[in-house]
Amino acid sequence: MNRYIQYMYSYPHKTAYRPLQNVNLGDYMGNLEGEGHGLYLHLPFCESKCGYCNLFSAAGCGKAYMDAYLDVLPRQMKQFREILPGSTVFGSFTVGGGTPLLLDAKQLERMFLAVRQDMPLKDNCDIVIETAPKQTDEEKARLLKEHGVTRVSMGIQSFVEEELAWLGRYHDGRQAQKAAELLTGMGYACVNLDFIYGLPGQTAESLLYSLRRAVSLSPDEIFLYPLYIKHGVRLEKDGKAAVLDSDHTGRLYQSGAAYLKEQGYDQVSMRRFVKKKGSVCPGGEYQDCGFTGSLALGCGGRSYLGRLHTCASYRTTRQGILQEIEEFREREDFCSVTNGILLSDEEIRRRYVIKQLLIYPGISKAVYRDHFGAELTEAFPILLDWIRQGWLEETGDSFLRLTEEGLSLSDYIGPQLISEDVRRKMLEWERSNGREDDFLQGISEKL
Repeated sequence: MNRYIQYMYSYPHKTAYRPLQNVNLGDYMGNLEGEGHGLYLHLPFCESKCGYCNLFSAAGCGKAYMDAYLDVLPRQMKQFREILPGSTVFGSFTVGGGTPLLLDAKQLERMFLAVRQDMPLKDNCDIVIETAPKQTDEEKARLLKEHGVTRVSMGIQSFVEEELAWLGRYHDGRQAQKAAELLTGMGYACVNLDFIYGLPGQTAESLLYSLRRAVSLSPDEIFLYPLYIKHGVRLEKDGKAAVLDSDHTGRLYQSGAAYLKEQGYDQVSMRRFVKKKGSVCPGGEYQDCGFTGSLALGCGGRSYLGRLHTCASYRTTRQGILQEIEEFREREDFCSVTNGILLSDEEIRRRYVIKQLLIYPGISKAVYRDHFGAELTEAFPILLDWIRQGWLEETGDSFLRLTEEGLSLSDYIGPQLISEDVRRKMLEWERSNGREDDFLQGISEKL
């Protein structure tokens, strides 16, 4: 069994999105009434593209190009503000990419002020931003603090120089150490550090070396990501895309997870480990994350508005991404939806189960029954099979949650819940992009 089929960070995947006509955001903004929803801004710029990255981001864009991108945001936000419900107050604001801190301090200041001016953020809004070691300096770190940032996430991936070189990262262990020390000393509510396992030649000893150095910095969270190599990424072009050993990767996961739990971190998903301290990290509390909505600013982020999920067309090449950014810059009407998916009742149920089941404390059978009018295990009998296999367990408060073994199989379990319709659309996208015979790690033969 291949444990590593697909990371189900959202559902449906963007490869299931299609062109849409006669769909307007205004008809779905009612899903953002009140508080508790999220605002997301995508800054699709990086100094360089990491060897494994297939995200919507482009390297080599200069300051003037990024300024021109920022120029568009007030116009987009003005149009969105006109159709937002009057009661909308965003409880969280996330800035992702890309590497948002590639922007210089003046650009970051401009971005924060524009969003504060044009979007309704809660007074004590959780503000989250991503960074990389080479882009993290004291001036920017202090600016983030001044603008109320509560969580900073930085991708280190490894403290082993040979592993960083293999991954195509452009920082070294010394730079990562310095940046992490700066962030953990700034007094943010939450600092997260990301690491990758599953590299060819990586050992439990080398992984634990990186994690020991990470723990010594006392971050509030540590994320452990298995390595996925998708078609088109630099690792593939460099001839490093051999199918990775699922069993070996699984053993590395077990070593890393066991160590972090020994060091006082609670595991709340396959990837996320949170320091035991009554965490105040954004997202640390229980959430019905299948119900909340999100509005995306910029180009490349996804909006989740009830049945409507929308995003720019899924692109993985630099040329395609720059084309989407150019269309974004020239766009006049940001409220007309041109690409996305309208979820059926079945897909809404599947999304809720996938999103809730893969995190602790799991999925509430009572909440599912109240919201969908059906029993969870009758709607998804495969859950009973997973209970018999020891991957799921029922807790005393009527939650179904993954066992320790089930948690380690999250990237196998999640994809089993993909509907046949979404699976078909994903396969159509694979075929249309010349990837029908894609058996690289992370791509299930069924997908």
